[in-house]
Amino acid sequence: MASVKEFEDHFLMLCEAGFIAVNQYDEDAATKLFAASALLKPESTLPKIGRGYMHMMKLELKQACNLFDEVLVKEPDNEMAKSFLGLSYTLTATDVAKGEKMLEEMATKAEEPLVKQLADSALEFVDKFVKKAPTPAEPQKKANKKDKKKSE
Repeated sequence: MASVKEFEDHFLMLCEAGFIAVNQYDEDAATKLFAASALLKPESTLPKIGRGYMHMMKLELKQACNLFDEVLVKEPDNEMAKSFLGLSYTLTATDVAKGEKMLEEMATKAEEPLVKQLADSALEFVDKFVKKAPTPAEPQKKANKKDKKKSE
């Protein structure tokens, strides 16, 4: 039987495949791939970030935030975890401002260009769809005003 050490060089490939599985909505494969990668390198936080990403994509935001927080306790400067945590917060009803602050920090201070791009895109999303989203009653109010003007 092969030892785990023989497969250590497959760690990043398993993590990447896990992220791809999440994007393809294959939760079973993603879970198994992140578990396998965690076996190869138990000290790495990347599999935990992957599991958090999976929960975030399923809008299981409490679980996602918990996993990203665990990573940040171990690695306070982990830019990917901070960005995903910020995005998760902006999708909650109570922590939008907290998440926006984290994303703004990552957009300006992150060293990794892809993390900056993620933070910028997330901030744009928040501005367009979270902060400025009309309430369900708003479209009705506008329609009523138009109807009143037509009747006058």
